[in-house]
Amino acid sequence: MKRVLLCALLALPMLAAAQDTLFGAGVRSRPKYDGSGDRTVDLVPVIRYYGDPWFARTTQGILEGGARWSVRRGLDVGAQAAYEQGPLDRDPGASFGVHLEADGTLGRVPVNALVRLRQHVDTDRGLELDTRANVGVYGAYGVAAGLFAQATWASEKHFAAYYGVRESGLLFTSLGALASYELTHRWQLVGSVEGRHLSDEAAKSAIVQRRSAAYASGGLAYRF
Repeated sequence: MKRVLLCALLALPMLAAAQDTLFGAGVRSRPKYDGSGDRTVDLVPVIRYYGDPWFARTTQGILEGGARWSVRRGLDVGAQAAYEQGPLDRDPGASFGVHLEADGTLGRVPVNALVRLRQHVDTDRGLELDTRANVGVYGAYGVAAGLFAQATWASEKHFAAYYGVRESGLLFTSLGALASYELTHRWQLVGSVEGRHLSDEAAKSAIVQRRSAAYASGGLAYRF
């Protein structure tokens, strides 16, 4: 149970309608920490709940919950608290912050963009800024699939706490794919694969053994 809780932020990104509530579990294969040459497999939850205004979700690699409000059609702002992995995969903590999320289409193609600021509760761990874009590429016969790209920036305190270097700026970039398959009206298979590459600044750290690593997730979720 402790392992499940400590690895909660690593849960799967979802492809589902915005108002669907999903709950389930899965597994994720990942490096022990970003830059590690060792790998581990975690048991992770799958959560997606959107109320008015409350939400909870495991998406974009983060387990978070909070409140969000619609600014205009397809554009939401929110505040969130999130679980955060600790340095070297030890001493996990939490963060709080704000985000801006947009949903729309390019022609008939669904797109989503997220900008999220996260300040660690332990202020010595600094802050991070995530930017992420998702695009749907397929949706038929019970299958939904998409591609995503992400870039994350971090403060000097974050680099010092997690990598032991006095740097700031770009932390990593990533590209990946995610998909879901409707087994029944209620049950869905979900999964994702991601390639992540650490920045030149992070690569200066003595603990970085590999700059690039793969992440893979798979699970089963129930739709309410």
